[in-house]
Amino acid sequence: MRPQLHILIVGFGDIGTRVARLLAARAADFHITALIRRPEHAETARALGVVPVLGDLAQPETLRRLAGNYACVFHFAPPPAEGALDIHTRHLLAALSRHAARARMLSQAPIRRLVYISTTGVYGDCGGEWIDETRPPRPHNARATRRADAETTLRNWGRRTATQVSILRAPGIYAADRLPIERLQRGTPALLPHDDVFTNHIHAEDLARAALAAMFLGKPGRVINAVDDSSLLMGEYFDAVADRFGLPRAPRISREDAAGRISPALLSFMSESRRIRNDRVKRELRLNLRYPTVADFLATLPPDQGREKFAPDN
Repeated sequence: MRPQLHILIVGFGDIGTRVARLLAARAADFHITALIRRPEHAETARALGVVPVLGDLAQPETLRRLAGNYACVFHFAPPPAEGALDIHTRHLLAALSRHAARARMLSQAPIRRLVYISTTGVYGDCGGEWIDETRPPRPHNARATRRADAETTLRNWGRRTATQVSILRAPGIYAADRLPIERLQRGTPALLPHDDVFTNHIHAEDLARAALAAMFLGKPGRVINAVDDSSLLMGEYFDAVADRFGLPRAPRISREDAAGRISPALLSFMSESRRIRNDRVKRELRLNLRYPTVADFLATLPPDQGREKFAPDN
């Protein structure tokens, strides 16, 4: 029998849980550990055959139990809510480096791969242009700046430690429970078409599958846009969801009027427009999207399904 590959999942939320389920389908091949920040999530992990380890990336002293010779680390944890640097990623890499050094002393295999989910927000506003991974990052807000910092930190660490780091840049993640139903029910406005911005999307299951593919097929230090084939203005996305569930479409307002009627957080997403090519995720990761477009997914849902959990930044 082949030895099991030891896998670590950091950030055991929706995508982490989906990756664990995919790995559990081949339970004989993998031994999975997950860093759990909240004790109540431990039972979910155990039910999937995952070994939970309590720890908090904001508290490096709690990461001592992450010891292990991991074939792959999936890093799905978000950065801190403030600052320009992602200290969470720095704390994680410091802990992994300590364990890797110990493994070398014991003539054990070091960490071989790390897969990180970043955000397409690092590109900033592209004026609705079609772009690919060759576009230099130019983050326009603190949230995206922290993600860009994590990317640079991880790629530099990968070069120093000979760890194969793959970075997936994800756009708005959606699923049956990650649709803007409550937003539509509240009647939150969208922008008029001439003021609107292009958005990009990926179904949560396709993102989990892309992360798993990157573990096997990702190239060292490679950035890949994990986006689907959709090309929608933000208002068109809201209209598609509203029409599918028989809800009123969002009222349209001008950008000038939006400043007084829309929260600053949401308005920041309405200030960046880009259309993102996904050639690499198909060609290099050989990913056949289960849901090539938002419309393909919506067609699979009964009209009474879905609730608000819209998350443009993973």
